[in-house]
Amino acid sequence: MKSNKVRVRFAPSPTGPLHIGGVRTAIFNYLFAMQNDGDFILRIEDTDRNRFVPGAEEYIIESLKWLGIEPTEGVGIEGAYGPYHQSERKEIYKKYANELIQSGHAYYAFDTPEELEMMRERLKVEKSSIQQYNAVTRVNMNNSLTKSEEEVNEKLANGTPYVIRLKLPDDEDIKFSDIVLGDFSFHSSQLDDKILFKSDGMPTYHLANVVDDHLMKITHVIRGSEWTNSTPSHILLYKYFGWENEMPTFAHMPLLLKPDGKGKLSKRDGDRLGFPVFPLEWVNPETKEISSGYKESGYFPDAFLNFLVLLGWNPGTTQEVFTKDELIKIFSIDRIGKSGSKFDLEKAKWFNHLYLQEKKTEDLVQEFKPILNEKRVKTDDEFLLDVLNLVKERATFVSDLWSLTSYFFEAPISYEAKAVKKKWKEDSPDLMTEIVTILKSTDDFSAANLEEVIKKHIEDNELHMGKVLNGIRLAIVGSASGPSVFEIMSLLSAEESIKRIERAVQTIKKN
Repeated sequence: MKSNKVRVRFAPSPTGPLHIGGVRTAIFNYLFAMQNDGDFILRIEDTDRNRFVPGAEEYIIESLKWLGIEPTEGVGIEGAYGPYHQSERKEIYKKYANELIQSGHAYYAFDTPEELEMMRERLKVEKSSIQQYNAVTRVNMNNSLTKSEEEVNEKLANGTPYVIRLKLPDDEDIKFSDIVLGDFSFHSSQLDDKILFKSDGMPTYHLANVVDDHLMKITHVIRGSEWTNSTPSHILLYKYFGWENEMPTFAHMPLLLKPDGKGKLSKRDGDRLGFPVFPLEWVNPETKEISSGYKESGYFPDAFLNFLVLLGWNPGTTQEVFTKDELIKIFSIDRIGKSGSKFDLEKAKWFNHLYLQEKKTEDLVQEFKPILNEKRVKTDDEFLLDVLNLVKERATFVSDLWSLTSYFFEAPISYEAKAVKKKWKEDSPDLMTEIVTILKSTDDFSAANLEEVIKKHIEDNELHMGKVLNGIRLAIVGSASGPSVFEIMSLLSAEESIKRIERAVQTIKKN
């Protein structure tokens, strides 16, 4: 019987960096397990040695760690159902493949690549509706179903290369219910006799994942919708092994789509449109090509997680921002949509902006310090706290803070040309000289007092408010943007503010 305790697995292949579609699948598995006080297992499906990429497994583990969805069991963690690398379980799979041979539900196929190609070409010429190795075509192929027992034993004894294929029934409807996508029915003629065991002595995904899911007592298989068409073959394997009563519940996730909704999101789309499709930066070990990651691009892991969860899952309310604990509490598989979800980079940025605003400014100070160190800027935490409180609402990433605050640490040495042309008028030097006089006679340099005395000067002399304030901003900041000029001057000090305005009067006039 199926285990009463929820047990799910995330089972990636170490064939390259983890795509954000895979990350979302891992998140859904994790949330479901945690909500049900269950186990979240990390299994590495490394049976395809030809596609194995050094460093990919470590990348997968680091990605999950960064997101805070670390497994409760699996690779790197002690558990009762290991080993959790499929490459270490070869003998287990061989045993079950042989069981299928003995029960007549699988067979040896000795076909060479040339013979398989000839079969495909023949089917094309015949314009057959069947284009695969199955109950119809296998009768003309080089396998243990068309050879005598003596011939088969001779081939095996001589070391003739072979694969083991699943023997599909000739005429059978295979049905299953998916808790996301609904009911499915496949006729066996629509399917192929999938390879279960390869000539290199390794199992394929189809055999290994069914055997492992059974032995590891997996209760729910939550995976991408690309595996929907393989599920009938997996169901047959459960039936042939006598495990029907212990079959897991299936939930297939709809695809993550390109921003325009036309097709599955790929690395090429990210490269073309300028956004990452991987959680962490990835360096291809062969080409040394660097692919950007969300971590290195400045996204907070909790913001990225929140964003990904809502691509395909709906909480049933208008709420969009959730802590991980809140997601664990309210997550439900039945609220996962049936159709694909368009990737929206602007929404990802929106989430990161929101999470940055919610961070304590004291924490942002510490995250900003490495950037200041790179710029060789030395300052104290109290000043940084005041500065960031002034500008943080404009930032989406921590990296934005330098462009938003650099003028607090370095006086402008040039002035934005467009701003000069638009904001610096013929009488600006005279207006700024008057402001300097006021500042030199002002003892209270608080923002509130500066606003009061400067606005009074403007009103008393019937000056244009925008012209004066824009001139001050340009002189102090070097551009036309930024928070309140009174707040800026108050933080910079009277001496620094006066010095900058005087320099602007001299410099901009010369230009």
